[in-house]
Amino acid sequence: MSKKHNLGTEGQFLHIQGNNSFLLIAKAGRPLCICIETADDEYCQGLSPDDIIVVSAPEGGPIEPAILLLELVKNYQCPLLVLPKSHPGSKRLRYITSAGDRIRLSCSIERGTHPEQDVLCANGEFSGLVLSAVNGGVVIKGPETDYPVTLIRYAIPPVSPLTWK
Repeated sequence: MSKKHNLGTEGQFLHIQGNNSFLLIAKAGRPLCICIETADDEYCQGLSPDDIIVVSAPEGGPIEPAILLLELVKNYQCPLLVLPKSHPGSKRLRYITSAGDRIRLSCSIERGTHPEQDVLCANGEFSGLVLSAVNGGVVIKGPETDYPVTLIRYAIPPVSPLTWK
């Protein structure tokens, strides 16, 4: 089963709400180069304007940190950090992100330990969903796609440069 949701590029996010967790999705909006930092290496992944950036909140929580994380990746090219397998810090990651044209959600992987951007840790209620970037939107495909989906409009105001006297 699949369902398409329209999504613009500027200040628009799709919020998919589960019972215990949520997903936040945005379009890249322009060509981007995302750096992925591992303990041993650095990878750079190109994104097209229609590609998606997804934040997963496997334990739920406030949406504002997810919006901020997504904005840091999308507009400020904040690198994605990948922890080594079995790293104790992975249990404390409340919000994790992935980017690309197709992202599979899985509850059987460790948070923050996968440099492959086609898989993202999610709560079991979203496990098996596949999010695919399409022109003008996102297609959600999986065993169940009838989650509440909301289009959120949010803009972080531009930062004024400091003036020194």
